[in-house]
Amino acid sequence: MNKPSEEKEFVAAPSPAETATKPPRARVEDAVDTDETPAQKLERKRDYLEGFLAKQPENVASGEPGGELYEAVIAALKEIYDPEIPVNIYDLGLIYGVEITDEADALITMTLTTPHCPVAESMPGEVELRAASVPGVRDAEVVLVWDPPWGPDKMSDEARLELGML
Repeated sequence: MNKPSEEKEFVAAPSPAETATKPPRARVEDAVDTDETPAQKLERKRDYLEGFLAKQPENVASGEPGGELYEAVIAALKEIYDPEIPVNIYDLGLIYGVEITDEADALITMTLTTPHCPVAESMPGEVELRAASVPGVRDAEVVLVWDPPWGPDKMSDEARLELGML
């Protein structure tokens, strides 16, 4: 044991400030690329996003989703607007399905907002006519269904935004 009169001498380790120099502080100017203006950077991001959204699936048959004929039929359906609501019938959620057969026939399953819709007699015929007018489509048929019933939940986000529902 140590005697009380004998005291050990302790040496404290040097502080990090004494032994090393402090790293430089990060500055905003160092992180920003000064060669590119904010407008140029935004334009670059838009180009990337547009390219991403425009990319089509590879090796897809013409009549499958993403295929040329299928997308042409969808584009034709997006040109038909509901007479009471300023939104196209595709984004409104009235089109339940589009099938393109191997013979290039279009089979469209759709509904209406209500069975008492004022265009109940003319809308399916217009849809059939528009789909049949797409180059490459041999014939078009519309199947009008009431189950499941249409509801606002079937609308696309774009339609909800247009109608102020988002």
